[in-house]
Amino acid sequence: MKPDSLSYTVYLEVRKKILSHQIPSGTRLIEGDWARKMDVSRTAVREALTRLLGEHLLVMGERGGYYVKSITADNVREIREIREILEVGALRLAIEKITDEEVAVLEKICDDFTNMVEGGYLNGACEADMKFHESILLFSRNERLMEAYHSSNIPLFHLKLEEVYSHMDDYELTDKEHRRILEAIRERDFKAGKKALKAHLYRGEMAALNME
Repeated sequence: MKPDSLSYTVYLEVRKKILSHQIPSGTRLIEGDWARKMDVSRTAVREALTRLLGEHLLVMGERGGYYVKSITADNVREIREIREILEVGALRLAIEKITDEEVAVLEKICDDFTNMVEGGYLNGACEADMKFHESILLFSRNERLMEAYHSSNIPLFHLKLEEVYSHMDDYELTDKEHRRILEAIRERDFKAGKKALKAHLYRGEMAALNME
């Protein structure tokens, strides 16, 4: 699949929405619907969904069709463990290499998250959440680490957007935790950043399990 192809564009869009849980687990993805939504052919959509199937983000239904893979309690624990391994490593490298301009980028992402939550744009908040973590990986300036993170298809912990209004405290805590991590990065304090990041990921795991 070529990076400049229509199928790759569809792949990136669907993947982003799955990993940020804008498309809930168990949802069927209908080729025709996505073809109209993205203004592409069904063939391009099919190629994108086939790739996502190969990456284990989708499963085939008993009677055919593509469905977003459900996440179990064990999956949630494994997600937290792999995120901790990769993101703590990235945090250490980022603190060593990050510029003041890049710290400002992280602060802008935090502000975007706050504004999205306050405005009720929770899909946008999930995307800002993902962007915050991916930016720390980016600022590590380690391409192989970025590739490992991307290929692991690591989702966020916001598992049920349809229930989110009964869990708004999760978003408020996420905002505070991101800013603690940001402050540690600003101060180039890896010990404080590691503590804040691990606590953030662990609370995310517990919150996700409580939403089940």
